[in-house]
Amino acid sequence: MIKYIRISRCLVALALLTFFYSSASAQKSKHYLKNFPEGDSPKEIGQRIANHFVGTLNKFIGEDQRPHYIHYPVTCTWFGALEFAKLTKDKKLQKELAGAYQPLEGDRKKMVPKPDHVDFAVFGIVPFALYRQTKDKKYLDFAVSYADKQWGKPFGRHVNSSSYYYYNNGLSFETRMWIDDMYMITALQTQAYITTGKKVYLNRAAKEMVHYLDSLQQPNGLFYHAPDVPYYWGRGNGWMAVGMTEVLKVLPKNHPDRAAILAGYHKMMRSLLKFQDAKGVWHQLIDDPKAWEETSSTGMFTYAFITGVKEGWLDKDIYGPAARKAWLGLISFINDNNDITNVCEGTNKKNSHQYYLDRKQNTGDLHGQAPILWCANALISKL
Repeated sequence: MIKYIRISRCLVALALLTFFYSSASAQKSKHYLKNFPEGDSPKEIGQRIANHFVGTLNKFIGEDQRPHYIHYPVTCTWFGALEFAKLTKDKKLQKELAGAYQPLEGDRKKMVPKPDHVDFAVFGIVPFALYRQTKDKKYLDFAVSYADKQWGKPFGRHVNSSSYYYYNNGLSFETRMWIDDMYMITALQTQAYITTGKKVYLNRAAKEMVHYLDSLQQPNGLFYHAPDVPYYWGRGNGWMAVGMTEVLKVLPKNHPDRAAILAGYHKMMRSLLKFQDAKGVWHQLIDDPKAWEETSSTGMFTYAFITGVKEGWLDKDIYGPAARKAWLGLISFINDNNDITNVCEGTNKKNSHQYYLDRKQNTGDLHGQAPILWCANALISKL
């Protein structure tokens, strides 16, 4: 009897140790994306980047701005700052970001891009965000018109025979089979769905994404810049990573296109994990370790990792540490002026390995500032 009691006590003790070990392990995994060193937290970093952006936003919509329209990196950063202000309940920042829109309804109306190209139509995500925060219907009407025109009959100076081909096959006439498109198109349509609740927008985004995945994803999970440009350009792949993430965030589990998109996402994330360097960042050409460290792509991949871990799409004990390392690696490139360095300049497709390596490394380029805000928002957000 005494022996039985001792054995029972041992089993209970073992069970308790196993429970506490498992709990501690689970707790540890939860903290991969929390408890950052002072100055490195998403709220602190996001505040720095958002305040810096809003302080310079007027110049990006000024009459002397080149090009003479709201360029998509401005749109992406503006959207990220709006979401950050909402998450942190920063009323002052919200007011400043909304106030910057007003000149676009007045003397700077010509700066508003026409939605006849992916780089222009994405501007609609800003008024969608403004509507959700202000409930002013003028923003909703304007943004919905952009989302609908993206799937409407081809128009504008960029229309060609392929525009009609894609339009006739149920895709956006703005389709051009560049991987950049998979943020520009899907961001607008998913924001339309989030704001209106109409499934037509969600279905458009999903169908477009599946088409790009079927057409462009390579066996290693990465993407050429375009079908005729066989290079794994960092930021181009970043747009794909973020685009898939944005679609998956809102796509119901029973949606017919979800399995294909999730499979494409997993395939890409496995490859990205392989190419992440010891510092936690990625390079201008993803598969070339001798290529320079590039921060816009790093920010986008970091966002995809963070969201995947928090949503449960990725193994938290594998991708959690990688996401943390990526965030800390990314923000190490932010200088004292709150500008991030090592941002690839705007890049058109070109069939030359050296062309990509020779691209300028900009500082403070909004292609790089925007993803920092997206990452901060993903880390702050509660599921």
